[in-house]
Amino acid sequence: MNGFYVMNGKKIKRYFFIAIALVFSIGIIYAERDNITVFAPQQPAAIYSVPTDKKVVALTFDISWGDKRAEPIIEVLKEKKITQATFFLSSPWSQAHPELVKKIQDAGYEIGSHGHKHDFYSKLTEEEIRKQISTANTILTDLTGKKPNLIRLPNGDFDKRVLRIAEELQYTVIQWDTDSLDWMNIGTDKIVNRVVTRTHPGDIILMHASDSVTQTHIALPTIIDQLRGDGYDFVTVSQLISQTDAQGNTVQDKVSSSQQISTSEQ
Repeated sequence: MNGFYVMNGKKIKRYFFIAIALVFSIGIIYAERDNITVFAPQQPAAIYSVPTDKKVVALTFDISWGDKRAEPIIEVLKEKKITQATFFLSSPWSQAHPELVKKIQDAGYEIGSHGHKHDFYSKLTEEEIRKQISTANTILTDLTGKKPNLIRLPNGDFDKRVLRIAEELQYTVIQWDTDSLDWMNIGTDKIVNRVVTRTHPGDIILMHASDSVTQTHIALPTIIDQLRGDGYDFVTVSQLISQTDAQGNTVQDKVSSSQQISTSEQ
């Protein structure tokens, strides 16, 4: 027996319009595939540099121990009329040297977190990561009267968990694109050459002000003079981000802790 289906006009019409709508939707998705991000939520990212044509750079200094190097570096910055720079301070160091924290703050320099325990955070549990960042946050906020919103993880070490937890705690993770290697004490000329030859618009420059670093304050004046001579202006990391076209965008999504690690302040 031959079988057949009977479909009324209304059903045929409904299915026809559904098919047309589906084809139309697929066409839109295909045409706009490069602009649609809802299907791939943006992941937390660390900022290494900022894309810009402006000749602006951020000098950054990490401090985790000692009291002999920070002040000479602050004095060099003042003498060279550098009014904008960013210091990433570990909270134990800050507790031990509140007078130096105040000098950095009084000079108008930006203060970011360098965490609490100087460890590799990618090796910690999520609970420990949260505790380290939160502890540093409480200490730095109490000392400065202002909650920091930038963090550079100890050793420059992080993974996707660290990035996610930092973002949940309202922090932006800041790395660097130019490493001065001052933490290796490679010689003032080599420090100057590394920075000057590698610096580019939107760069974040890594330097240190812990006692293990003995040549930074000597190399710094020449670095400043040469970069100024090349037309560069100096800003804080926050200003660098806000003054460029990268505002509101993820800049550089590098989530591997093995990419760039500074081991200067063990």
